[in-house]
Amino acid sequence: MLTILITGGAGFIGSNFIPYFIENNKEIHVVNLDLLTYAGDLENLKELDNHPRYTFFEGDICNRDLVENLFNEYNFSGVIHFAAESHVDNSIKNPDAFVKTNVFGTFTLLDVAKNYWMNSPNKYKKGFEKARFHHISTDEVYGTLGSEGLFTETTPYAPNSPYSASKASSDFLVRSYFHTYGMNVVTTNCSNNYGPKQHDEKLIPTIIRKAISGDNIPIYGDGKNIRDWLYVLDHCIGIELVYKNGKSGETYNIGGKNERNNLYIAKKICEILDNIHPKKNSYKNQISFVKDRPGHDFRYAIDASKLENELGWKAAENFESGILKTIQWYLKKYN
Repeated sequence: MLTILITGGAGFIGSNFIPYFIENNKEIHVVNLDLLTYAGDLENLKELDNHPRYTFFEGDICNRDLVENLFNEYNFSGVIHFAAESHVDNSIKNPDAFVKTNVFGTFTLLDVAKNYWMNSPNKYKKGFEKARFHHISTDEVYGTLGSEGLFTETTPYAPNSPYSASKASSDFLVRSYFHTYGMNVVTTNCSNNYGPKQHDEKLIPTIIRKAISGDNIPIYGDGKNIRDWLYVLDHCIGIELVYKNGKSGETYNIGGKNERNNLYIAKKICEILDNIHPKKNSYKNQISFVKDRPGHDFRYAIDASKLENELGWKAAENFESGILKTIQWYLKKYN
């Protein structure tokens, strides 16, 4: 049986990906390494308790001895690397944690994997010829868009926050290990994810939580900032496709083709709550505007045609279908 290492698997995207991947790949054992910072929660993976093809370790991807020991014990034939500090507001307040985890942590994983799998540049050890490192990244590395245009895989990098700068740095490290050592790597850059298991601090869970608790629903600036929203399970399907079939050294953008501004999202969630969880007054009355965050990018939108055309991926959810599923999940959680 093959064994792969998944980092950050107790976080939002990782905890949606691992159960999906284990169900879909009966011949693979998954080891999940997660530091369980505030963003990681083992409750997200309770459906895998005692699963014979799942093993959890609490630990830091920056701890080289730990990562080397896990490679030696489990003989990993692949890495899917989710682990990252990801909240932009936190990166503005505390950028050093983002550089440490996102840059140095990625380097540690890359370097340990290279040394374990390869004898020398372009020379894989016997049995590891197909070993692959899949790096999960973000569309924020591309910077910001005006009112038109889309990010493609060839868009120049222009990160505007400490978070996106740290992710851009990690992307470049992954690229360098392909070009310098011939390491089998792929990178995926995704648009904004939403869905079950997302941390309460993020936009959509915050809107839902504040709405049903009767608090003001805070929207940055004028609410006109636009994101391309991707339902998390659609992202998971794309990750699996790239991990299995993507071309080594390539980057694939994964986006939902669901551009919505923040004010639309708040109003849409309030409309749905008015229908399925009604109260005396409309939830829209709770929407309030707060001071914008520094360097707030205006618009992100991804062109996913490379992934669609080369690997046959297609998003199953539009925003309106995905957000209904998401609200229903959070209503159960918060109630």
